[in-house]
Amino acid sequence: MSSLSKKEIMPLGASITTQEIKQQPELWGEAFALYTGKNHKIEAFLQNLTEKHDRVRVIFTGAGTSAYVGDTIIPYLKGKIDEKQWDMMSVPTTAIVSNPYQFLKADIPTLLISFARSGNSPESVATVELAEQVVTDLYQITITCSKAGKLAKRAEGDESNLLLLMPERSNDQGFAMTGSYTCMTLTALLIFDSLTVEEKLTIVETIRSMGQSVISREEDIEKMITSDFERIIYLGSGGFEGLAREAQLKILELTAGKIATSFDSSLGFRHGPKSFVNEKAIVFVFVSNHPYTRKYDLDMLNELRQDQIAAYICAVAVDMDINYAGDTFLFDSDARTVPDVYLSLPYAMVGQTLALLASIKVGNKPDTPSPSGIVNRVVKGVTIHTFK
Repeated sequence: MSSLSKKEIMPLGASITTQEIKQQPELWGEAFALYTGKNHKIEAFLQNLTEKHDRVRVIFTGAGTSAYVGDTIIPYLKGKIDEKQWDMMSVPTTAIVSNPYQFLKADIPTLLISFARSGNSPESVATVELAEQVVTDLYQITITCSKAGKLAKRAEGDESNLLLLMPERSNDQGFAMTGSYTCMTLTALLIFDSLTVEEKLTIVETIRSMGQSVISREEDIEKMITSDFERIIYLGSGGFEGLAREAQLKILELTAGKIATSFDSSLGFRHGPKSFVNEKAIVFVFVSNHPYTRKYDLDMLNELRQDQIAAYICAVAVDMDINYAGDTFLFDSDARTVPDVYLSLPYAMVGQTLALLASIKVGNKPDTPSPSGIVNRVVKGVTIHTFK
């Protein structure tokens, strides 16, 4: 944190998480380089599928934060790809393992895209095994941060399983997933987005600059949580709803549940969840760059402000012609042309920093927020039952 020296951070148990949040803009550059280095192999892999099959079901899967990668990118990608060719869906491994018969069909060609930090979660491995058991024409892309993980090892030597390793430092050693989430998100976007490599590079350079901006303004973020609050709410439209879910999970994880959390879409929030707002709640809205969607995000911000109930309301947004008049964590107008889904990466850094600071505020150690072992960095205690 900019307001604390490294020596002061160490006793707080925050040094690992702090470093892993800050290094993300560098990791995004590394992730882009890894993508360009394998671009021809990726294109050949996907072309092979389209030549063999008229339509392929694409399942983005993972557990916890890894599942939210799919939730974040699906709305954007469904607007970019040929849906007659690709049937995309985001399904957590936890849902596939408990209900495989609902998602895995023997006669439907399927591309299973597994997101995993360690690649050792029981559900992640079981999902792959179930897919191999059930689906006749199965293809896989394994996007993971650990070359030593079980998923990476399974992919080795399998021509129908494309292994894409993330930058080595994205294998977060802290409890919470930070760089692993953003690197896997970026890589999946680069694979399927129809933009040219040059256009993608321009976007990556812009979001890297935005990420550096978050780091330089950590003291501004610290001021956002100075009030006496007990609840944090994140809202967003489209893929930002997936990001909102990830941001609230970071608060929940790093404070060990000492701060209550909620997430929703900007429009969906009115349909009951808005009752969660009280005088000890703070609300953050991830504001869309799309001029049409942005109107709904600003409407919710203005409504919350007029209600005069929440302790603090803040828009996380890019500077546009029309902005929220209240408190705003504003990014430079250079990012106006960046699609929302790519904005999710620097926006995620805002949420990660808030979670880190909130954890310290409630007396937790962000690097080890659950010393009792109720939850673990890699999930334990899962019994995988035989599926017939």
